[in-house]
Amino acid sequence: MVYREIATKELDLKQNIVTLPSVAQIRYFNDEITLFRRIYKIIDRKMKKELEDRVQKAIDNFMLGYGCCQSVVTAFADLYGMDDNTAKKVAAGFGGGVARMRMMCGAVSGMVILAGLDCGQTEGSDREGKSACYKVIQELLAKFKERNSSIICADLLKLNKEDVAHSSYEASERTAEYYQRRPCVKKVESAAIIFAEYLEAKETNI
Repeated sequence: MVYREIATKELDLKQNIVTLPSVAQIRYFNDEITLFRRIYKIIDRKMKKELEDRVQKAIDNFMLGYGCCQSVVTAFADLYGMDDNTAKKVAAGFGGGVARMRMMCGAVSGMVILAGLDCGQTEGSDREGKSACYKVIQELLAKFKERNSSIICADLLKLNKEDVAHSSYEASERTAEYYQRRPCVKKVESAAIIFAEYLEAKETNI
């Protein structure tokens, strides 16, 4: 991508400096390297701001009443050519640990969906591609677990087995008390940050 192109150009310039004896030429190439580094910094700042905006969008989505998975997926789905409504439908059933069954956190499921869009294989026989995608997902989930102690909805909400057993399909009313009592918005933020960090690392890994 852009980062790799800049890095490749900088490497070419450095190699040329070694083979060119002219002081004027060396100064020229040093100026070119400085210019590319400045461009790199501008792009880097722009990318960080864009990713920060996407994290905020995930938070805003949740505060508007969307599910935890919907909130995360819709913040990044356009990067993969998916429109907002389609993203919301794809992610709709994962809220509350999959339809309020308190299994894997919906925000975590959102990262899984996004990782599939980002690096999922499309050929059934592509074991290497499938394994590479699994590796990315395991790393994302490990980071979430490290930062939040668990990837399981029931654990994050501190629910016991009886609470889980009596959890119905009825979606919770989004009240001020709900937002104050539940840690869900923080989990949405955490998942969005982790996926943003993944995208940034992928882009800048040169």
